[in-house]
Amino acid sequence: MEAGEGGHARYTYRLRVSSTARTALLAEWDRCRWIWNECVARSKRARHDGEKCGPARLDKMLTEARAMTPWLAGGSSVPQQQLIRDFGKSRAKALKDVKDRLPQRQRAGMPKHKKKREADPTLNYTRRGFRLKDGCLHLAGNIVLTVVWSRLLPAEPSSVRVYRDSVGHWYASFVVPAEVQPLSATGRVIGIDWGVKETATTTSQAHDLPHAEHGRKTKAKLSRYDRMMARRKPPRGHAASKGYREAKHLRAKAHKKVARQRQDTGRKWAKKVVTDHDAIAVEDFRPKFLARTSMARKAADAAIAATKKALIEMGRKHGRDVRLVHPAHTTMDCASCGARTKHALPLSERVYACTACEAVSPRDKNSARVMLVRAGLAPAGVEGVRPPGALLQEAA
Repeated sequence: MEAGEGGHARYTYRLRVSSTARTALLAEWDRCRWIWNECVARSKRARHDGEKCGPARLDKMLTEARAMTPWLAGGSSVPQQQLIRDFGKSRAKALKDVKDRLPQRQRAGMPKHKKKREADPTLNYTRRGFRLKDGCLHLAGNIVLTVVWSRLLPAEPSSVRVYRDSVGHWYASFVVPAEVQPLSATGRVIGIDWGVKETATTTSQAHDLPHAEHGRKTKAKLSRYDRMMARRKPPRGHAASKGYREAKHLRAKAHKKVARQRQDTGRKWAKKVVTDHDAIAVEDFRPKFLARTSMARKAADAAIAATKKALIEMGRKHGRDVRLVHPAHTTMDCASCGARTKHALPLSERVYACTACEAVSPRDKNSARVMLVRAGLAPAGVEGVRPPGALLQEAA
C-alpha cells in the first residue's frame, strides 16, 4: 500500500498476462507513446513560436488525430486522454521551476520523447475505462488480465494504472479512498535522526535502524552483469544480441531485488516505530546533497528517502502524530540545555560534548533528542529531566 494525495492510497498487485493480452497492451502503449511524442513536438514548437500549448489545445489535437487516423482510433480514448493529463502536469511543473528560478539541478526537466525500446509501458484508466469482474481486471478494448489478489481492496477503486517494470513483470496499481486504521495509545514519543553510519538513530535504543548494506552485498553480482553487458554491447545503430538482452535482464533483476529488500526493511521498521509510539518527531532530511559527496554510494544504499516516506505513510495510515523537523543545526544544538556550538562538527567526530552543561552523548543520539525538543514533544525522557522552559519556547 502506498499513500497518495487528497486522502487516497494505492494498492499494487501482480498481473498474470496472457500472450493475447500482452499484444493488446503493447498496441495500446504504442498509440499512447505516439501521442506523448506528438505532445512533446507540439510543445517545443509552441515554445519556439511563443504560443500557448495547454491541455485544451492538446485535447483538440487528440480528437483531430483520432478522426484522421484509424490506427489511433482503434485504441481506447481513456488512456490516451490520461496521458495528455500526465504530460500537462509534467510540463507545468517544469515551467513553474523555471519561473521560480530554481537551480538547474533542482528543476524538473521538460517532458522528452519516449523511445520504443527504452520506455516501459504505463497505461492509466479512469473508472469508465475498466471494471473488476470474477477476480479479473477488464480494460477498455476487451483486454482481460488476471490479478494476483494478495489481499482484498478496502474500497471500490476510482482508477488503475497498468504498467511493466524493468524486469518485464506487469502490475496493476489501484487508487482507493484511504481509511485510517487507528492503533491503541501507548503514551510514548520518539525522535528520529537520519544518518549514514546508521540509517536511523532514535531516542529509543530498541528502535535504531542499522545500515543493512543490501547494495554492498550485491555489488559483486552487479559488477559481473555490468561486465557482461559491456562485452556484448552492440555497435551504434545495430540491434542488441540475445546475450546482451539476457545480461541486461539479469542486471535488472538484481537491481529490483535490492530495491525490494530496501523497501521491505524500511516498511517493517516503520511499522514497528508507529505501533510503539503515539507521536514521532522526524528529521525532514533531504539527502539530495549527499549525491555530490564521497558518501554518495553509501547514502544511496541506505535508502533514507524511501525509509522516511514509508514512515510518514505508515503514520498517516494508523493516525499517528508525525512531525517533520527542519534539519538545520540539529547536530550543533545540545538536547539538554539548548546551547549551540560555534562551529559545525566534522563527520569524523561521533561524540557530542556540550561546553555549557558538560553533557556528553553520542552525536546521533543527541540529534534525535533535539528532534523531540524542536517538535514540542520533549518528555521527562531518557535522562528523566525535562529541558528548561526557555529551550521549549525556542523550539516552538
